[in-house]
Amino acid sequence: MRRTADRIRHAISFEIIGLVLITPLGAWAFDMPLHSIGLVALVAATLATLWNYVYNFLFDHAMLRLRGAVSKRLKHRIVHAVLFELGLLIILVPFIAWQLDISLVDAFIMDVSFALFYLVYAFVFNWLYDVVFPVPEPEPASASIAPSQS
Repeated sequence: MRRTADRIRHAISFEIIGLVLITPLGAWAFDMPLHSIGLVALVAATLATLWNYVYNFLFDHAMLRLRGAVSKRLKHRIVHAVLFELGLLIILVPFIAWQLDISLVDAFIMDVSFALFYLVYAFVFNWLYDVVFPVPEPEPASASIAPSQS
């Protein structure tokens, strides 16, 4: 199981790298000012960072309870990324519509576009993160001490 400091490093590095990539791409793709997309991306990243911490904590506990381990196979990584992005989509669409003064439909299209980017990005980032910072193996249960023979 990952420790708190590792989870914080994971969440912050994920969002910083994502911001550096998505802000200029979003401004270009949607023909919007860089600062407008930058503000939306910054608020979205802040919300996503909080969601990332909570979501990964809950997902790891679910994996541990259901599988007895937090290591993820390909199918687990796909489910992990899709569920994360769906939760974030529900949170962000109203904010994007309000901030950019666009319709909910346009905000939905924009957020789905960002979510598709982040879906691939999350998959690659998390895989690489697990390679660079492997999940520590769980401590084995203490072996019971045999009664001493006198």
